[in-house]
Amino acid sequence: MSQEVHVSRETIGKISAASKMIRCSAAVDVLFLIDGSYSVGKGSFERSKHFAVTVCDALDIGPERVRVGALQFGSVPHLEFPLDSFSSPREVKANMKSMVFKGGRTETGLALKYLLRKGFPGGRNASVPQILIVVTDGRSQGHVAPPAKQLKERGVTVFAVGVRFPRWEELHALASEPREQHVLMAEQVEDATNGLLSTLSKSDICTVASPDCQVQPHPCERKTLETVRELVGSALCWRGSRGTDAVLVALCPFSSWKRVVLTHPATCYRTTCPGACDSQPCQNGGTCVPEGLDRYHCLCPPAFGGEANCAPKLSPECRIDVLFLLASSADTTLEGFLRAKAFVKQFVQASLGEDSRARVGVARYSSELMVAVPVGEYQDVPDLLRSLDGISFGGGATLTGSALWQAAERGFGSAARTGQDRPRRVVVLLTESPSQDDVAGPARRARARELLLLGVGTEAVRAELEEITGSPERVLVYAGPRDLFRQTRELQGKLCSRPPPGCQARSLDLVFALDASASVGPENFAQMQSFVRSCALRFDVNPDVTQVGLVVYGGQVRVAFGLDTHATRAAVLRAVSQAPYLGGVGSAGTALLHIHDRVMTVQRGARPGVPKAVVVLTGGLGAEDAAVPVRKLRNNGVSVLVVGVGPVLREALRRLAGPRDSLLHVATYADLRHHQDALIQWICGEAKRPVNLCKPSPCMHEGTCILQNGSYRCECQDGWQGPHCGKRSLRGDAPEARGSRRDPSQQLPRSEHPGR
Repeated sequence: MSQEVHVSRETIGKISAASKMIRCSAAVDVLFLIDGSYSVGKGSFERSKHFAVTVCDALDIGPERVRVGALQFGSVPHLEFPLDSFSSPREVKANMKSMVFKGGRTETGLALKYLLRKGFPGGRNASVPQILIVVTDGRSQGHVAPPAKQLKERGVTVFAVGVRFPRWEELHALASEPREQHVLMAEQVEDATNGLLSTLSKSDICTVASPDCQVQPHPCERKTLETVRELVGSALCWRGSRGTDAVLVALCPFSSWKRVVLTHPATCYRTTCPGACDSQPCQNGGTCVPEGLDRYHCLCPPAFGGEANCAPKLSPECRIDVLFLLASSADTTLEGFLRAKAFVKQFVQASLGEDSRARVGVARYSSELMVAVPVGEYQDVPDLLRSLDGISFGGGATLTGSALWQAAERGFGSAARTGQDRPRRVVVLLTESPSQDDVAGPARRARARELLLLGVGTEAVRAELEEITGSPERVLVYAGPRDLFRQTRELQGKLCSRPPPGCQARSLDLVFALDASASVGPENFAQMQSFVRSCALRFDVNPDVTQVGLVVYGGQVRVAFGLDTHATRAAVLRAVSQAPYLGGVGSAGTALLHIHDRVMTVQRGARPGVPKAVVVLTGGLGAEDAAVPVRKLRNNGVSVLVVGVGPVLREALRRLAGPRDSLLHVATYADLRHHQDALIQWICGEAKRPVNLCKPSPCMHEGTCILQNGSYRCECQDGWQGPHCGKRSLRGDAPEARGSRRDPSQQLPRSEHPGR
């Protein structure tokens, strides 16, 4: 009569939601064997059809994927349509709905023997999985176990789906093993569909849209209506006695027949997906009430009763047009897309009102950009929220770069204004998936159009979002769903903030030295890498402006890449991520001497007349021997900043600070990001200092640099010649080189640098 999963109302809702998120796409033949006998009745026959149609909604029906056929049985089997009749879900469902109830006896065994004889009508060869879904009340007039066993031995997967008042023992005889997972009840259609698809999802046939959805066992109860004989009592009865005329009086028992509901405890396997309230979006003690798959409402305390998610009311203080750009690709998943959409709804409810100076639009992207809600189209918040509900998931590739370019071109549409009347234009990118195309170029073009780019995503895409936005200060990273919904206030603050001007246009040779010793550890080293990536985003990396190099030191010193190795910011970011952790005992002094002798030199890419700086990040151990190398670098015109992290050896590091107190102390490695502005300010200050063209000396092979009339020349030792004493003289007794004068405003062409 029924099969009920004994779980909370919330879990029932999650089971119902999950049944809409499972889809079967592999090559498989699915045949419905539907009981159309009189014992089932016309009403239950219609419910059987409804169950079959609901299952078809989750099947990727097509000639090369899922094929569906139907056979009705009563006294005799009747083929409704073979597996190769229809190639679209619409045709299959239409013909399923048009099936006519035929009546007759319940000859389930005859129908199974028909399939044993003829096979699946219109089916493919044995390499394609065959699934038989028998929908019946289990009250057959013949034996069903032998033909069902033969079908299963041939590799057919059999689901037994009860209808009306089923005999569960017969359904168990029909079903494949494990039987608990192959016996269902059609009249609880969403639960039965979920159970069937959950079983198939363990194979390659079905997939769940979100990796957070899981198949789990749940206690359930199967009920059936049975007619039983019950002893009522005894009464006097008169019976004749053989051979005599006597009448005997005796007590005779009597019984009555009654219908009772019998229960059978069982275990059901169902897929559940995270609900709308799992992320606990309601703040300040509010209670979340789910409303379907991705919707909810909050019951708020009185002080926050009028605000979305019980959050304090926010109101942007500047005039802005905001376009939310939501990733809607297959890698993002449906759940990630719904989470991003819920975040936008929360922002709209919390930020927009009658006196708001912000206008909002929404676009989704995968391989193409679709502007679902043009900026400024909806002034009324309820209308805007209804339009957000209508934005569907796309799937496909993650082409973030293409989406940024299209958003810059047409994302603001009629909302674009010119001159002083134009508000600030902002693109807020929400993604959890790395892009499959280039993002650096489109992001630069978007920023060149005076668009402020902000990024919201997980740790997996932090580096990419920093590259897109141009600054780690414009990136919000969340650890999980609950953390995402706490970012509304911080996002609101960034919409109107003006980033401080940097020194991107100034020429600079910049080298980072990272402590990669055992005292730091691999996790903290990764934090330093992230910090360096964030800093590199603040500079215009190319051979004519800023060059960046990286040295790591531990048990040895290694140049991860030199000043002239990478000519673009994107290449520098990738190379920083690939820098090796070394371990061992580190020596900051050895690392700084290595930088002085083999990194900050003309033959390794350093440019004469360009300011030079070294930033050392260390945990403090191994810095005791660095005082002399630091002084040597500074005497040669190289600025040095020491960043000490954690409980560092303060006295040892303070000796390295120099006369301008070039020391920055950070409490923990996780706090490095909070000191980025201070570091950038120091670097920019050093980039503005006067430059001595002969420090460090551009002359190689012990040549002498001589300043002369705002330029310099190199006096070479015997056997060397050229502008920087980089070429061997053809004559062993060459006279003293005449040297070379250069205008300090000009830099060596890259082809002239020795060692290139």
